[in-house]
Amino acid sequence: MFIHNLNPVIINFGFLEIRWYSLAYIVGIFLGFYYAKYLIKKYWDKEKINAQNLDNFLIYLILGIIIGGRFGYILFYNFNYYSHNPIEIFFLWQGGMSFHGGAIGVFIVSIIFAKKNKIKTLVLTDIIVCVASIGIFLGRIANFINGELYGKKTFSNYGVIFPKVDMEPRHPSQLYEAILEGLILFLLINIILKYKKRLFNGELSCYFLIFYSVFRIISEMFREPDKHIGYIIFNLSLGMCISLCFLIFGIIAFKIIKDESYRKIN
Repeated sequence: MFIHNLNPVIINFGFLEIRWYSLAYIVGIFLGFYYAKYLIKKYWDKEKINAQNLDNFLIYLILGIIIGGRFGYILFYNFNYYSHNPIEIFFLWQGGMSFHGGAIGVFIVSIIFAKKNKIKTLVLTDIIVCVASIGIFLGRIANFINGELYGKKTFSNYGVIFPKVDMEPRHPSQLYEAILEGLILFLLINIILKYKKRLFNGELSCYFLIFYSVFRIISEMFREPDKHIGYIIFNLSLGMCISLCFLIFGIIAFKIIKDESYRKIN
């Protein structure tokens, strides 16, 4: 039985703290950035997109992740608190980011950047989803180090005790999410990219939405719901409900984009 006593702070200079959570975002963005450059050269060389485009897109991407993720968390998970404490919206070091909000934010900045640079939006989002799971994996590991988003109680041998919560063994749901939404999702999307002979623009983006949503719903079954929210309906957490919406959207988008792609070919 593992007792969680990990320190979320890597280095404390007194006036400045370097945390695993912040490092996860930074490393995830830059690893994904350089891997995306490799993918562009290998798979998207015929499209009007290149490494220089990606360099210019980086600031858009960072803003989309941070602003979308932060406001997604505020709107979806804790609107009442932040509406009464608006100054704390800017206290990013305290945590509070939403993947779904970040995904929406990245999609919006992708549309803006693509139109501005005359690039196909769905080509850009396909590249992004090939590398996004790198950041998700590192982010979930950081969640585990922080001892947040912990799981439900369990009697299994791999349960983890989070002393800041209680002394009951719990599912390390953060690690489940790191494996499902991070490692496995990364492999799935990149295997499809490598071995599927013909992909229409936006296909990888739809696969990502569908697979991520399924994996998130599965992992949320082992995760303790937010105390101030609880279950929404039918023992579904808010994360499950939003993921279900993303899943439906991904399936519908897949059919629409696929039909439109075949019409253009024929």
